[in-house]
Amino acid sequence: MPLNDEQLDRYARHIILKQVGGAGQQDLLAARVLVVGAGGLGSPLLMYLAAAGVGTLGIIDDDVVDLSNLQRQIIHSTSSVGCAKTDSAVETLRALNPDVKLISHTARLTADNAHDIISGYDLVADGCDNFDSRFIINDVCLAQKKPLVSAALSQFDGQVATFKGYEVDKPCYRCFIPDHPGTVGNCAEAGILGAVAGVVGSLQAVEVLKELLELGDSLAGKILLYDALNASSRTIRLPKDPGCPTCGKR
Repeated sequence: MPLNDEQLDRYARHIILKQVGGAGQQDLLAARVLVVGAGGLGSPLLMYLAAAGVGTLGIIDDDVVDLSNLQRQIIHSTSSVGCAKTDSAVETLRALNPDVKLISHTARLTADNAHDIISGYDLVADGCDNFDSRFIINDVCLAQKKPLVSAALSQFDGQVATFKGYEVDKPCYRCFIPDHPGTVGNCAEAGILGAVAGVVGSLQAVEVLKELLELGDSLAGKILLYDALNASSRTIRLPKDPGCPTCGKR
């Protein structure tokens, strides 16, 4: 469908990019992305994807907004404390861009519901904070051949990677972390510099847009590491594990 006058104005800075143009913007408007988690990573991720005109955004989270979240979870406001994070996120995103269709899943992603939920989307962006969910997301994306753009945070650093383990030479998340590493401190226990979540979530949004637009070099087969204290970042190779029990035989 051709872009209308309001869309031509709203997305003008995309359209004048020769790598995007009107056709690329139409691709974004037709895209369907599921964001897992409306927290520190999901906040900037969702806001930039909505601003970019990704046509359908699914948001899955079973948590409510707490006052301590607001130090980094910028999609929420003080008036949202006590509300479901999905409801709070939808309210913010609707005000930002009414073009975008918003689908809220106020639930925890589990082995029981993941296949049905993920099947409705073209790409999954994982911003959750636990390995059980990450493994479920990876396994379902692998089975359904959906690109997975994953990010994680710690106190002063973060990482972003794209997983396409269904391709012959590309790893899945379990090639990177094959087994549950045990107890790992979350933000509530270890703390985090709030703006680090903004940097890493924004980097994740860039990688999602690159995948949707087929631009540049994909992070599939690599991982981007960001270190705030040293003001540095580096990209390292992440090979496919031929012995991976999840994708190694594919």
